[in-house]
Amino acid sequence: MTETTASSPTRQALTVGVGAGGLATADMVLNIGPQHPATHGVLRLRIVVDGERIVSAEPIIGYMHRGAEKLFEVRDYRQIIVLANRHDWLSAFSNELGVVLGVEHMLGMEVPERAVWARTALAELNRVLNHLMFLGSYPLELGAITPVFHAFREREELQAVMEEVSGGRMHYMFNRVGGLKEDLPAGWMGRVDKAIANVRKRLPALERLIVGNEILEARTRGVGVLPRGTVEAYGVSGPIARASGLDVDLRRDAPYLAYGELFTDKGPGRVVTRTAGDCLARLEVLLEQVHVSLDVAQACLDRLVQLPQGPINVKLPKVLKVPEGEIYSATENPLGFNGYYLVSRGEKTPWRLKLRSASFNNISVMSEMLPGQLISDMVAILGSMFFVVGDVDK
Repeated sequence: MTETTASSPTRQALTVGVGAGGLATADMVLNIGPQHPATHGVLRLRIVVDGERIVSAEPIIGYMHRGAEKLFEVRDYRQIIVLANRHDWLSAFSNELGVVLGVEHMLGMEVPERAVWARTALAELNRVLNHLMFLGSYPLELGAITPVFHAFREREELQAVMEEVSGGRMHYMFNRVGGLKEDLPAGWMGRVDKAIANVRKRLPALERLIVGNEILEARTRGVGVLPRGTVEAYGVSGPIARASGLDVDLRRDAPYLAYGELFTDKGPGRVVTRTAGDCLARLEVLLEQVHVSLDVAQACLDRLVQLPQGPINVKLPKVLKVPEGEIYSATENPLGFNGYYLVSRGEKTPWRLKLRSASFNNISVMSEMLPGQLISDMVAILGSMFFVVGDVDK
């Protein structure tokens, strides 16, 4: 074998070997993507392969970067919400929560009890919508088309009540500092109760297509194993981390809204974990989490029905200024930790608002997961990370 190195010190060394028949061979560099934004988003992977085996992988991001963190600094605390809910477009309501909870804490504001329970219910319904999208699209990426129709049928059932209460299908803009935009529509809680019951009744049809499916298990069991140590090193969170045995969930461990009451021994909330850390374990966590979130949302509705009529928000001054100081406000978003680091100088706009999104850390670990894997398993591994590219790029 001979080695030749490029003369320029800025260029990467290329290893050339003499293969069978005396032909010169070299590692092949492939670009996977960038894909069209109508897919999961514009992500590019630069991989080096040796035959059918991946030698190294580098996620290349930034194609959807909007500079939201700088845009936050020139908008007041009402206007920020419209930007904050867009980075993970499958979790818009949950994205809004982190901002308003942080501002309310700095203001020392107590939110009406009805708003607390309504926010919790809507956050869990949003979590189910997020997970159903991946439960439908992931089998599609492996070649199974039927599950996506079932998943979208259940999404539409819940999407209808979310749209009714907020007026939006994806970007709800329903949170406000001090509560919610407006009161819940008359009869809405009954319609949500019915929607949850219908989804529960039909979920087994989706589960039968996924659980125990020989082809799906062959593509996912033992594939793309993510060790717990790597999860901790890269700050991976959410269902991806819990599928590798990391028993962490901010709803239980650092409770906010009504989660402190819901995630108790007698409450409906529980943390779903697996230990295998492979593609199948990540899918199983997502599927079981749907059932838990439906239970939590139902408990919130039951409490809302019992609460007396009252305000759903706090009346704010015409110009809202946040006292000088700083805070880090983190929530358990559907895809993992979503945090906002807010620094205020006592003005109506934040001096700094840094976003810590779940998908950024979750996709960074691909450089550790893909080397050694077959090219044919790459899509199965990539899809099982359940990321939204806007949540990576911000």
